[in-house]
Order: sequence, then C-alpha cells, then structure tokens
Amino acid sequence: MDGTPATGMGCCAQTVEWLAGRLRDAPPVVISGAGLSTASGIPAYRDHHGHWQQPTPIQHRDFLNSPSVRQRYWARSFAGWPRMGLASPAPGHRVLSEMERRGLVSSVITQNVDGLHQKAGSQRVIELHGGIARVLCLACGQRFARIAVQQWLLEANPGLAITPQRPAPDGDAQVADRVAAEFRVPDCPACGGILKPDVVFFGDSVPRARIAAATRAIDAAQALLVVGSSLMVYSGFRFADYAHRQGKPVLAINHGVTRADHLLELKIEGECGAILERLLTLAVRQPD
Repeated sequence: MDGTPATGMGCCAQTVEWLAGRLRDAPPVVISGAGLSTASGIPAYRDHHGHWQQPTPIQHRDFLNSPSVRQRYWARSFAGWPRMGLASPAPGHRVLSEMERRGLVSSVITQNVDGLHQKAGSQRVIELHGGIARVLCLACGQRFARIAVQQWLLEANPGLAITPQRPAPDGDAQVADRVAAEFRVPDCPACGGILKPDVVFFGDSVPRARIAAATRAIDAAQALLVVGSSLMVYSGFRFADYAHRQGKPVLAINHGVTRADHLLELKIEGECGAILERLLTLAVRQPD
C-alpha cells in the first residue's frame, strides 16, 4: 500500500487513517491480549513497560503436585469468579466483533481466557490459553461449567466468608493465607479426579491443535494486528514472529512496549477501545 508510515509509532490522525485503509484492503487476523480487557475491569499481568505487576502466578507443575497449591488456587478463584463471570465486553471487544461481521478482520487469536470476545459476538475466536468459564477433570476428561463449580465450592465451604483483597488477572483474587489453608476443594463428581480450570497455566504448553489453528488463520490472512498485548510471553510472540517470517505486515495497537516492536510495520500507542472505534468509523466510511 502506498504511503506506508514504515516507522509509524504513536497515535495521530494520519497513522489511524492509514491503518483503516489497511483494514479495508487487507483484512488482518487479530491477536488480542489483556490490554483489551482492562476496560472490563480485569487487571493485566504487566504494566506499560512490560514489567510484571502481579504476584507470581501458580505454576502448572505445582498445581498438579501440591494439594495446598490447589487449595490456594480455588480459594482465590472462588473469590474472584463473580467479577470475571459477570464481566461485560468492553468497547474494543464489540468493535472487533463488528469488524469481523463487516469483513475487516478475518478472525481473532486471543491470549485472554475471559470469553469476552464471544460475549461480544465474535464467531471466529481461537482461545490460545483456553477458557476460564470451563473446568476440566484431569482424570476422566469431563468438562463442567465454571458457574456450576462455583456452587460446588460454596457447598463445600458453608459459612466461609471470603473478602477478596484485590482482583487479579484470569478470574482470581488475592485472599488471606489462613482462608486458603482452610478452603475445601471438591473432587470431580463423575470420577473423583482433580478439577482444574480449562486454561493453560504458566509452565504448561499450549495444545498443538490450537497452535496449528492459529498458524492456519495467519496463513489465510493478509496481515497480523496485535491489540492490547505486550507479547512478552512466547506463546503470543511466536505468531508475530511467524507472520513476519511469512512476509506479512505485523501491526499493533498497544499502550506500551511489546516484545515484537522490532518486527512492527506500524504501531499505534493508546487505549485499544478508543482507537478501534475510530478505526471502524474510518474503515466503513466511503473513500472520497
């Protein structure tokens, strides 16, 4: 496309207008991150500089091997789930759904587990890290709705009052250590196995089928647009690197640094929802 601002960083009318034209001419696949959901009240793991701003998350291996770690996880999840379960899509989620409907984006690969893209109406969503609204039995493989598990947790801990100290990413919340130590975790009602949220914990691997699906989505698209992600975790960065190696433009809307800054053809700094709303308005406007 002529007039490409090859080193475009920041947010100005010219760069936003150029990206709107790109959406019309070459609909990208979107990879979304936590910066899109902060407007829904869900905290991000990292700050604008890419630095960690939350306590160390539970590791996959520790969850599998330690009953006390599972107690702590489920106590925190019990406290945080109401906020996550009731969260509504932010303007950015709704705009991406409308962009999909209008053919301005091809699909969404999301690193988020909050399900807000689907709540907003997006149809072609690849949940790279799974979905927090589902719970998996590690023994029999049966899946349960998280809202049902919340009731089981309540019944297993009658009279236990938990006041979350502050919300945390991925649907949990900080709780007192003594509360976590007393928390009772039910087993799978079907087989007595260990229940785990149907998400990829830190230290675990993204299933190969999801990686393959995301790769196919990039192959079928004409560009990759990063929205609200620092891409500091390799499971997300790998797709920016893949698209770049395929010779496809990598674009970004993000408030802060990304691991892929050196790969970007264009980056617009700012709040994702507001920029996406402006892009949609410009992209559907008939050219003069």
